[in-house]
Amino acid sequence: MKTPDVCAATGMKRPTLYEHMAKGLFPRPIKLAPKLATWPKDEVAKINAARIAGADDEAIKALVIELTEARKSAV
Repeated sequence: MKTPDVCAATGMKRPTLYEHMAKGLFPRPIKLAPKLATWPKDEVAKINAARIAGADDEAIKALVIELTEARKSAV
């Protein structure tokens, strides 16, 4: 998903999305080219599901770490 799609799916504006990434509350995008970064749909869905379930920031940070680690083993 590109940034506008992620913003639409999460309800966050772009600055808020990047603030969440800086705080470890949202995974960083995958760089596919110098000017192209995307997020896997399943990662966005898992973050949204955790938020809807009422997860606190520490639980979200743990989920972000888990998702990021899963990327490494998916290759």
